Amino acid sequence: MRKDKDPYKVLIIEDNLGDFILVSDFLEETILAPEIEHASDFKQAAEKLTHLSPNTYSAIFLDLSLPDKSGEELIIQILRMVKHTPVIVLTGYTDASFATKSLSLGASDYLLKDELTATTLYKSLIYNIERYKTLLSLKESELRYSDLFHLSPQAMFVVDREGHQFLDVNEAAITHYGYTKEEFLGMGLRDIMPENGVGFNHYECRESSSDQDQSSFRDLVKLRLKSGVWVDVELRCNLLLFNGIKAEVILANDVTERLTHLNIIQDQNRRLKEIAFEQSHVVRAPLSRMMGLINLIKTTEISPPEDLIQLLGYIEGSAYEIDEIIREIVRKTENLKQEGDL
Repeated sequence: MRKDKDPYKVLIIEDNLGDFILVSDFLEETILAPEIEHASDFKQAAEKLTHLSPNTYSAIFLDLSLPDKSGEELIIQILRMVKHTPVIVLTGYTDASFATKSLSLGASDYLLKDELTATTLYKSLIYNIERYKTLLSLKESELRYSDLFHLSPQAMFVVDREGHQFLDVNEAAITHYGYTKEEFLGMGLRDIMPENGVGFNHYECRESSSDQDQSSFRDLVKLRLKSGVWVDVELRCNLLLFNGIKAEVILANDVTERLTHLNIIQDQNRRLKEIAFEQSHVVRAPLSRMMGLINLIKTTEISPPEDLIQLLGYIEGSAYEIDEIIREIVRKTENLKQEGDL
């Protein structure tokens, strides 16, 4: 039989020396060089496990009946000291019913001593080590999600997919919208939309057919602050399973101020176009007169001099008219600029 070459360090907490030797022999049959430590009672185990750094042991094998502690109290005390290591219970037939309960207390697995073989022991060891790694990874992932959600400066909600009731909200949402967390959890997303959900079809979080796009960005919706003020919001969502419930995590980006500025700019552009169109036509009249008079002077011998002076007076009048038109254009554009700065 090919032995596992990976390094494993295990602690066997067992008061029966014969059972300890049996478990050690089984481990050595399947693992090339296991590092095995022994504790014959709870006191010795506590000395080894107190101030234990994570990942010191690959796994711990625990007999349910020790001279100084046993049963539920024993499991609870051991698990308090080893939060990052799988604990596999070793038990006889007489304790089999309690062994199943030990799983609910936090034990990773239980093995009946009378049915123990090298293969079953090795399989349990490997399975529970990998299972524990997966559980730790999930816990870390949940913690990262929780941090991203609760510490986000953007308002975020979690709602269930069917009724869109609020399941969780972050501090930014509570601050921005004015509702307490308890008030949020007593409402649904429709309750803070116009007329209790009219226009809700503007928002839809859909499962994507593309692995790269797991989120949905829909049209703008209006949401009501507790003060009664309505704000324009872009909702971006992702699907997730929240405490066993099919849910959506929603990022609610308030774009009211941005839209207000955009509307002001669009209105200014429209009015600038109107000014340019109107004034271009107004300018053409005096400009055409000036060009006609200048052409007349260039192509015609003007006599007497009084006639020339009169023509130059017409040109000067048209120039003043153009100057006034330009001043009016400048005045209107300055007014638009001041409105935009407010």
